Amino acid sequence: MLNSFFVEDHVKSALMEDIGFGDVTTESIVGEEKIFSASLVSRCEGVICGLDVFKTVFRILSDKVQVDLLKKDGDEIKKGDIIATLKGPGKYLLLGERVSLNYIQRMSGIATETRKYKNAIGDLPCKIVDTRKTTPNFRAFEKYSVKVGGGALHRFNLSDCAMIKDNHIKVAGSVTNAVNTVKANLSHAHKIELECDTLEQIKEALPLGVDIIMLDNMTLEQMKEAVELINHRATVEASGNVNLETVRKIAECGVDIISSSAIVAKAPTLDIALDM
Repeated sequence: MLNSFFVEDHVKSALMEDIGFGDVTTESIVGEEKIFSASLVSRCEGVICGLDVFKTVFRILSDKVQVDLLKKDGDEIKKGDIIATLKGPGKYLLLGERVSLNYIQRMSGIATETRKYKNAIGDLPCKIVDTRKTTPNFRAFEKYSVKVGGGALHRFNLSDCAMIKDNHIKVAGSVTNAVNTVKANLSHAHKIELECDTLEQIKEALPLGVDIIMLDNMTLEQMKEAVELINHRATVEASGNVNLETVRKIAECGVDIISSSAIVAKAPTLDIALDM
C-alpha cells in the first residue's frame, strides 16, 4: 500500500502546481453554493488503479465533496463502466478534475500494461518485475501500479540491493574485483545482484556467491545455457529486449524473473473521464 502521508504531500504539491494563484476560469463561473454530481467513467478496457489517490485529491480540496468508489484497485474495467460517483460544490469538482485524472490515468495505464505481461507469461513460474526507469518523484505510484497489475517489484532505490552492472565491472577491473569489493563493504542484510553479458562472466561469478545473476540482452539459446550453468545456485533474472511478443519465450528458458522497463516507461495512459 502507498503511505498515506506521502500521498497527501504529493497530491498537495500537484494541486499547488496546477491551481497556482487560483482557477481564473472556474472561479468566474461557479462558486461553492451550487452542488453538482459527476461520474468517473472508463472510455476503454483496462485495470483500474489509484482510486485512493483520486479520492485524496477531492478530500484535500474540500470536505464537502463526497466520493463513492464503485470499484477497487486491481479490478478489470470495460468501456462505459462507472468507476466512482462524486457529489459536491461544482467549484471543487472542477478544481480537482485534471489532477485527479492525471494520477488515475497514469497509474491505471501501468497496471493495465503489467497485467498484459503477467497474462502473457501465464502459468509459468516466472515473475515480471519493474526497473528504476521511472518518472522522477513518481516512482512510488508507478511501483504500486505494477503491484496492482500483478507484477512484482525490483529494488526501490540504490540503497535496497547491491547491483553490479557493466560500468561497475569496468571501473573495478573485473567481475571478481567488483564482487569482492562490494562484499567487503556491504551490510549482511543486503543481497548482491550481478549483471552478466556473457557465459564467461557467469562462470567467473558462480564461485563468488552472488545472490542474483542478471542475464543482460542474451539470446534465448544463451539464456537456456545460462540457466543450466547456474543450476539454482543463484536467482536468475533476464533483462533486455522484453516485450509482449518475447516475454513468454524468455520465461520458457527457465529464468526466475524477467525485468522490463516497458511495463512503466511504455505504458499508455488509460482513457478515463470525469463527466459532470
